Amino acid sequence: MLLTDVVRGRRVLFLGGKGGVGKTTTASALALAQAQAGRRVLVVSTDPAHNLGHLWQRDVGDAVVPLWRAEAGSGRSNGTGPNGTGPNGAGLLDGVEIDPRRTTDAHLAQVGSTLRRLMPDHLAKEVDRHLDLARDAPGTHEAAVLERIADAVETGLTDYDLVVFDTAPSGHTARLMALPETMSAWTEGLLRRRDRADKFSGALSGLGVRDPKAERDSEIRRTLLRRRERFERLRSVLTDPGTTSFLLVLAAERLPVLETVELAGTLRKLGVPVGGLVVNKRSPAGAGGLLAARRAHEDEWLAVLDAELGDLPRAECELLPGEVTGAAGLAQFGAALR
Repeated sequence: MLLTDVVRGRRVLFLGGKGGVGKTTTASALALAQAQAGRRVLVVSTDPAHNLGHLWQRDVGDAVVPLWRAEAGSGRSNGTGPNGTGPNGAGLLDGVEIDPRRTTDAHLAQVGSTLRRLMPDHLAKEVDRHLDLARDAPGTHEAAVLERIADAVETGLTDYDLVVFDTAPSGHTARLMALPETMSAWTEGLLRRRDRADKFSGALSGLGVRDPKAERDSEIRRTLLRRRERFERLRSVLTDPGTTSFLLVLAAERLPVLETVELAGTLRKLGVPVGGLVVNKRSPAGAGGLLAARRAHEDEWLAVLDAELGDLPRAECELLPGEVTGAAGLAQFGAALR
């Protein structure tokens, strides 16, 4: 099975791997190939060290921007909106870079607004103090980015044919993939505590005693239920092999191969379907000299990869003489992935 066969039948695609192996290039090349085939595609960078804008040679930020339209094939927009199609219903490609700091600020602002509305006025300063402490607490950025990923998945399934995620390096991605289940379990624990509070409020009501916190508690419960349902939907999408696939990008070297094997094992334990491998920057065959020696060394590590993940389809992209930039360069690079 070719990688394009894996991508063609999916609605959500994640690309992960060690830093510096070409995840952004591969994500953009696959996204462009699908757009050129007539699909409406959104590519989303969740890596704090964004390269999407540099790759496409244009400004890409925290709001969706057009990257390619069928009429030009060079990155120029034909003026259609981010959720529209190209001319005559042809494919298109949009892009966005999730800004972790801005995402965290927006996430905490929303949480703060809800808390201030639900809590007594005299606790407003206490709410602000806790939110300031939470801003740099472990997991806060990941939780905020997860919310944006959930947004992008929902937007992608509604307004696009395919959403492609260019993720952060392996360790961060593994934690992020585990978060939907963790957050759902955490929310479930809070709901159980709310259930006990609701039973107490119900007992007071049965005795004719008005509980002044009942209305506030009821809204908290509704908020928690919405969050649990959202994380459960995201978890369902991430683990559905008919909808989602995760491609692992690597170089044929010791650390990238070992990290890839580890990440694949983690993803499989989480139930996330791993669809294939992309070995990037492969030393060309028959080049002689230093490159021949490097290719022989790479073959040794690819044998390790085969022993661990030989059941997965694999594409190999040879080392190129220059940088890959713009739609033309990405189309050329993408040809090796087919």
